[in-house]
Amino acid sequence: MNLARIDLNLLVYLDVLLREGSVTRAAEHLNITQPAMSNGLKRLRDLFDDPLLIRTSEGMRPTARGLELQPLLREVLSKVEAVVQPTDFEPLHSDQLFRIMASDYAESTLLPRLLDIIRTSAPGIALDILTPSDVTFQDLEKGKIDMAINRFDHLPKSLHHSTLWRDNFSCLISADNPALANFTLETYLEAPHIWVSKTGMGIGTGMTPRDTLKLGWVDEALADIGKQRRFRIFTRHYQVAALLAQQPDLIATLPTKSALLHTADPRLAIRRPPFPIVPIELKMAWSALLQHNHAHIWLRRQIQEVARHVSGKAAE
Repeated sequence: MNLARIDLNLLVYLDVLLREGSVTRAAEHLNITQPAMSNGLKRLRDLFDDPLLIRTSEGMRPTARGLELQPLLREVLSKVEAVVQPTDFEPLHSDQLFRIMASDYAESTLLPRLLDIIRTSAPGIALDILTPSDVTFQDLEKGKIDMAINRFDHLPKSLHHSTLWRDNFSCLISADNPALANFTLETYLEAPHIWVSKTGMGIGTGMTPRDTLKLGWVDEALADIGKQRRFRIFTRHYQVAALLAQQPDLIATLPTKSALLHTADPRLAIRRPPFPIVPIELKMAWSALLQHNHAHIWLRRQIQEVARHVSGKAAE
């Protein structure tokens, strides 16, 4: 095949078609007409001698050949983008908007320090912070958001990722809580607890040991020693849990970096859990489409530097 005879724009068309699964949406994404995109798909089918995408009851779906080509296209096009885009990114003069999906744990521990850096080195840059329920992995793969910062049970192989830090757990307890006088596993289990969940209905009274495994790291650790907590409050936000922990009888068990945000609050005390809990990992993930983007590289470096600062400060 003579590469000089191939319209390389067709590869861009195919990349977007495979990501969008729709001729109409792909045309809108590339700002061309639908007939032009349809004609491009016809030429692609002739070029690869394969339908590439076929219509189903659930919309257009890629063929086996289309699925095979998708990661190769992303790799090739990201490298082409690296070649043709400007070699320098000037944060001081940029007015770029970055969209970041971040859990409230990441948002409260990481982003204040990141804003300090942006304020001085890139004052025109803005951040749009989205919650985990706002986006999907598909949005991330398509580059609709710049990155996701969270704890992930799994990540698609198509995404790039970096571990920002590992974190242990700590208990936030009211300074008036009588459990402080003798903080043991027994007094921990006797107290009512605040449970933080990402999404979904809280699991209440009458749960089985199998149910406790759905609750997360803390309750998995308790299940390993044949114990379980008694819950009074279910919330979806770590900072709300910290406020509720000011109640004289409640205990909130949170990632340590989140708990340490309240070190200076005289109404709260911080204690180590009286049982071992496996540490968690905070990760940053982004699309292969943005891997070589200079502005994105700059932002990733700033976030990694902030993560090192926060981890070092927490270790002091």
